[in-house]
Amino acid sequence: MADGDNPSQYVKLNKNQAEVEINPGELNQPIEVPQLNVRKCNECGQPLPESFEPPAVEPWTTGIFGCTEDTESCWTGFFCPCVLFGRNYESLRDDYASATTPCVLHAIFIEGGLAVAAITAALHGVIDPGTSFLVCEGALFGWWMCGIYTGAVRQMLQKKYHLKNLPCDPCLVHCCLHPCALCQEHREMKGRLSDNFVMPMTLVNAPPVQQMNSTQDSSSANTHQHRTSLEMSPL
Repeated sequence: MADGDNPSQYVKLNKNQAEVEINPGELNQPIEVPQLNVRKCNECGQPLPESFEPPAVEPWTTGIFGCTEDTESCWTGFFCPCVLFGRNYESLRDDYASATTPCVLHAIFIEGGLAVAAITAALHGVIDPGTSFLVCEGALFGWWMCGIYTGAVRQMLQKKYHLKNLPCDPCLVHCCLHPCALCQEHREMKGRLSDNFVMPMTLVNAPPVQQMNSTQDSSSANTHQHRTSLEMSPL
């Protein structure tokens, strides 16, 4: 095939061509590929489709002071909050099998700190004032640290169900209204888990059973014999 019919796409080099100066690293520049510029999830880093829209922030199904809506969690949250906290943590973490560890930690640091503070207040005047001050200061510090820990668990719940920061920051909620916050979180997970288990079901009816009686068998046999007895005759 002639060169005029199919022109070459390559540039022919010859000895008389001027030299081209190439700086170091000039040929190793990154190339922008539009297909790789995709949105990624802030939590897991997985690429998201173009039609993906982040879920809207939803309000809590119950208020912070709606403890009486669930009597069982109300009694447990106010008189034994460590048990309710363990149940909430177990329900929130899918990879966590037991509620014993968070329950024991809650009992040691929060209930234990409250007991030490109550004993120190009851023995006021018997214990040295400096010692009492140090004990109360340590109890307040432990309460603040436990508020941060339980607030982090509440924040995990808000991220999982896209809930608002109501009535304020999770850590501040647990520091000021710890039993009420535990009851609200328990009611929220209890309601959402019960909704997840109710799945819409589609009932498919099986086709009716078809049976052939003796008359149909005989008629089909006669038809088959009639068809097999046909012969081709020339026209």
